[in-house]
Amino acid sequence: MKDLIFVITAILYVLPINAQKNNLAPSKPVTEDYFGNKILDEYRNLEDLQNPATLQWMQSQTNYTNSILNLIPKRNYYLEKRLEFDKRQGYSISDLKVTNNDKYFYVKKNGDEKIAKLYYREGFLGKEVLLYDPIQYKNNGNHSFVINYISPSWDGSKVAVSMSEKGKELAEVIIMDVKTKYIHPEVITDAAPATFDGIKWTNDNNGFLYVAFSTIDPTSQDFYKNTKTVLYKIGTDSTKVIDVFSAKNNPDLNISDDQFPIILDSGIDDQYYIGMLVDFQSYRKTFIISKNDLLSGKKNWRSFSNSDDKAKNLDFQKDKVIFVSGYNATFNRLSRTNIANPDFKNAETLVPEKKDEILKSYRITKDGIYYTTTKNGVEAKLYLYKDGQDRSIKLPYPSGNIDLKCKGENYSDIWITCSGWANDEQRFKYDLKTNTFKPENLAPIADYPEFKDVVVNEIVVKSRDGEEIPVSLIYNKNLRKEGNNMVLIDSYGSYGISNNPYFSKAYLLWVLQGGMVAVAHVRGGGEKGESWRLGGYKETKPNTWKDLIDCTEYLINEKYTSKDKIAIWGASAGGITVGRAMTERPDLFKVVIAEVGVMNPLRDEVTPNGQPKEFGTVKDPKEFKNLLEMDSYHHIKKGVNYPSTFITGGVNDQRVIVWEPVKFAAKLIADNTSSNPVLLKIDFEGGHGGNVSVDQRYANIGDMFAFAFWQLGHPDYQPKEHTKK
Repeated sequence: MKDLIFVITAILYVLPINAQKNNLAPSKPVTEDYFGNKILDEYRNLEDLQNPATLQWMQSQTNYTNSILNLIPKRNYYLEKRLEFDKRQGYSISDLKVTNNDKYFYVKKNGDEKIAKLYYREGFLGKEVLLYDPIQYKNNGNHSFVINYISPSWDGSKVAVSMSEKGKELAEVIIMDVKTKYIHPEVITDAAPATFDGIKWTNDNNGFLYVAFSTIDPTSQDFYKNTKTVLYKIGTDSTKVIDVFSAKNNPDLNISDDQFPIILDSGIDDQYYIGMLVDFQSYRKTFIISKNDLLSGKKNWRSFSNSDDKAKNLDFQKDKVIFVSGYNATFNRLSRTNIANPDFKNAETLVPEKKDEILKSYRITKDGIYYTTTKNGVEAKLYLYKDGQDRSIKLPYPSGNIDLKCKGENYSDIWITCSGWANDEQRFKYDLKTNTFKPENLAPIADYPEFKDVVVNEIVVKSRDGEEIPVSLIYNKNLRKEGNNMVLIDSYGSYGISNNPYFSKAYLLWVLQGGMVAVAHVRGGGEKGESWRLGGYKETKPNTWKDLIDCTEYLINEKYTSKDKIAIWGASAGGITVGRAMTERPDLFKVVIAEVGVMNPLRDEVTPNGQPKEFGTVKDPKEFKNLLEMDSYHHIKKGVNYPSTFITGGVNDQRVIVWEPVKFAAKLIADNTSSNPVLLKIDFEGGHGGNVSVDQRYANIGDMFAFAFWQLGHPDYQPKEHTKK
């Protein structure tokens, strides 16, 4: 087979795309009985990632895919443009943290660099100081480690730096003394702070709390089970942390093995810690404990809020707790109750429900409570609640998304970061007295004249059952509705996560090349509140992919595009969305991109990151049927003409284990009867998409786009004829 791969790369593009039929995946079928339903799994053997035959097939398919992509003239266009944009901007900044004493910590990447470094400055206008370059870590000459999270102590004297390697989420955390740049010899290796709620420093700046895993084997089925929040004291053995919040340490709290016991952020002046049991539901059970009690080793947590209180985003304000309430509400409201004797269901309402607006976030300051709302997940507004009055604040420019940062309730400082589909992110400091916004961008705002003609149109599409599905359309103002536009439809629809507007150069580069982007905000997301999430959850999950189908048909009926000009793209849990849309309506799409996707939910429960509380469990007869219905792998049928499909996976993916997309590709290649290509590309140096160098990330997206443009007929992406060498 290896010889065939070498031949492919050398000959002209006349090799039939179905050459893969000569290299089908090894199959050792397994039949299982689920409540009287016999389910055949033809490629169960591919779940064994230690099997040389499995790895060889994955590698041969990746080699084949690269050989095909290499024949596309503009394969590297996206990569080259993104690197060009990086250089044009000069540098970019992320993960900004500002201490109460005005010390700035951030991660910065210069335009010609592959990975970012840690910097620091005294105040916004202070002199920039390089603190740490991850290339120093373990002689990381090949840029395999990237900084994915930073956390300065309250006084800015120390900073914790989290780094991950080759796409892994499990991190290695080092601690640095800022003044001397001394790096403590102790390294924490059982955390993933970028994923699991970060690091919380103790008030004395000599230790911090973080979520620790029970095993550091990311392939273990128990990897995400029996986690615990621990206290680490600077200078002590990092393997001898103090368990402060877990099922083992607190048996009376009835913490299950699949819940994540975390401690929420708190202000330095707060007297309490709030502990929360995270289980991927919108409203979670919480507990409360005195900071002094926890740090002195006591275990006297007491119940605070229950999931049926429908309280979230809890924050302290003196002797009160502020929270977002969904109790007896269509959307939500901002409420307040006492810390000592809380009554979340009958709490005082500060900001009542707003028509068609969901309260998204808030920050407590000396001057009042600033909060943001969103309509359909794409239209953001800013307000201030002060002394019982609620007023709107006009933004510097219309925004699709707003992020708020402040120092706490004893300070007036408030920063607003605005962004949109066609507006680059900008950071402003707001002055309440003058009602003005002062730009405080740490990174330069680059000019992109090539995007000057891009317009954004937010619409709603009426679904088959009457629901109005928000859709974001991004296109050139000169686009004509003649039914021949190359449309990329992106959709997700799980966990109540909203696809909020941001300055997506990926979308804009698609538009720049003559296409249109449609972001379908399908049910299962959070764009229209909790009811929207529950409208694509477990037994209602089919609404997620049926909404995508409805949006696609709308774009066709409105003459934006036609069946042969549509590519759908879904990542992670979005794999369910595009996979089932494809298997239910294979005639409707020309291209399907399944990026590190959940393609085999019936088996997802046995993976390290199985989500029975989000998708269901095979141990329940009703939920088994729900899982089978959302399983794209099991809905592939022999003798069907399927669209052109590009499937990706990451060997180090801890979110979606790589064998899910691999099994899907194996079955699709074997059963598909169309001449459309089915390509599988495995990133053997990556994971779920993040924690890799920018060029690797750009190249992966570029390959997906090159495949789609090729199959949609873009003239610049058609393989050129080569002569045999």
